[in-house]
Amino acid sequence: MVNRTDKQLSIVRQCDILSISRSGFYYEHCGISKPHLEIMKTIDRIHTSYPFYGFRRIRNELRRYHISIGKKLVIRMMKLMSIDVVYPKPNTSLANPENKIYPYLLKGLKVERSNQVWAMDITYVSMSHGFMYLAAIIDLHSRYVVHWDISNTMEAGWCKGIVASAIAKYGAPEIFNTDQGSQFTSSLFTVYLLDNSIKVSMDGRGRAIDNVFIERLWRSVKQENIYLNAYETGKEVYEGLKTYFDFYNQRRSHQSLDYKCPVELYGKFHKNVA
Repeated sequence: MVNRTDKQLSIVRQCDILSISRSGFYYEHCGISKPHLEIMKTIDRIHTSYPFYGFRRIRNELRRYHISIGKKLVIRMMKLMSIDVVYPKPNTSLANPENKIYPYLLKGLKVERSNQVWAMDITYVSMSHGFMYLAAIIDLHSRYVVHWDISNTMEAGWCKGIVASAIAKYGAPEIFNTDQGSQFTSSLFTVYLLDNSIKVSMDGRGRAIDNVFIERLWRSVKQENIYLNAYETGKEVYEGLKTYFDFYNQRRSHQSLDYKCPVELYGKFHKNVA
């Protein structure tokens, strides 16, 4: 366990030794009431099953669980959870208008090799008494998760750090695809990609198919891990997800990959794959 009073090893060094995310270690209760947290968990389950549902359908679906709330609260919770739904978004979830939006480069593109295209997204992860955010980068050819992390805030610097760690281990992809969220459209994030000679691609607003592979990843993560574990702390979430992503990359077969594991395809390409 991390010792806050240790004078020889800093908290940063202790987290590195224990392979613990510092954002997870510093996680504190988000201050949201328990009833609202339960509603958010239900919204997350609905969205995972029906990612094309907008706030109106989600509100109607909540009534099946005997939950009756107004549309403004549903929209506010969805924004807080970073839920990106296939429908024209309310103004609260639009990307920063000052940031440049890049074109979608994957239409008609045949992805036929690893490190040709990486995709990144952020999702909500429920806990017993709060929630955190999970970000991951997936190689579209092999479905290999090249890097991931959790945090209690969504910031461009956090996202950039995840990309930097992935590139340091596996090299840079040719194309990097994200949605139009403010973290990904910020100059801090896009300039870093361009400086590494990476083509920036962004999903078209309101398009279901642009982000389909990482949406499938989120569905697998939640149904096969998050919903089956009542994680109490950020440390537990991190350790549980570390075990799951090792399983996902190394042992979980994919029908779309002819029942191969992601590592079998990505490992042929890169020597740093364990």
